[in-house]
Amino acid sequence: MNLHELFQYPIIQGPMAGGPSTPTLVAAASNAGVLGSFAASLLTSEAMLEQIGQIRALTQRPFAVNLFVQRTPQPSADEVAQAAQLLKPIWSALGWQELPTPAKWCEDFNAQFDALVAAAPAVASFTFDILNVAQVARLHAAGIFVIGTVTTVAEGLAWQAVGADAVVASGVESGGHRGTFLGPQTDATLGTADLLRQMVGTLDIPIISAGGIMHGAGIAELLALGASAVQMGTAFLVSDESGIHPAYKQRLLNAGQQPTRLTRAFSGRYARGLENRFMDLMQPVEKLLPLYPVQNALTGSIRAAAAKAGETEFMSLWAGASVNLARAMPVAQLVQTLVEEMKAAT
Repeated sequence: MNLHELFQYPIIQGPMAGGPSTPTLVAAASNAGVLGSFAASLLTSEAMLEQIGQIRALTQRPFAVNLFVQRTPQPSADEVAQAAQLLKPIWSALGWQELPTPAKWCEDFNAQFDALVAAAPAVASFTFDILNVAQVARLHAAGIFVIGTVTTVAEGLAWQAVGADAVVASGVESGGHRGTFLGPQTDATLGTADLLRQMVGTLDIPIISAGGIMHGAGIAELLALGASAVQMGTAFLVSDESGIHPAYKQRLLNAGQQPTRLTRAFSGRYARGLENRFMDLMQPVEKLLPLYPVQNALTGSIRAAAAKAGETEFMSLWAGASVNLARAMPVAQLVQTLVEEMKAAT
């Protein structure tokens, strides 16, 4: 399968875990002529299959399913207690006497992978780590196009070596979690255009550019630099079909000049979002926090309570560096607007 057979326009709606990428959003994106992406990483295998079925009921067009490549950790009781203590400024501000211990640290990746193969969407994309050759071959045997997420040239070459069909080259401007898996996350500092320039001519597979892309002119620029397509998350995050919390959406639409920054305070893995009180309170101890998914699970109850109360200062407000350019509209209108802007720029 060729990448360009998957969409009418060279745009992928970025997968956004935790609720924004509803089946309605994914189907609306695919129906509008781009590639919709369903973020399944935080779902059980059963919930994955159910929601993939819902997408199929809403569109006949190709769509992607995205997973986090990860192993289930086994932290000691002391490590958990220490991490909970580091979070005390947050949970005590909520009036809690202690931080609840999560029922589980993450979903089982092997079970999710089996469900993905069984569901056989047109595309599967992955982040946080890399598959092995046998896993990629298994996806190919099921007729699935495989996309890896990378933040460096070395990671792009690694995904190419295991048989990926394409990579998403994620610049540092990207909203949400960084996909770095080779070397320290703090070393993956290339911006969207610079990363693309380094990868073009080095990789033999299509490169999908991502990070800070909000308008058609930006798409046209990256395509001219050699990208085969672009992936856009924040632009779709504020669309009518997004499952984003209303208070979160308002913060994004009213972002103005409020800065975004990378933080590992929420999840233990660096991710870009709007600055808020949670980030500020945790910044002094940020480097001491446990890795993803332990920290992510430990903060889950905090973020859930904040969402229930509409308290955005304690929510993870993931967004790309160009969030001030976000536009609220239905997905179909957004895609048409982007296409018109692309044509005007070329």
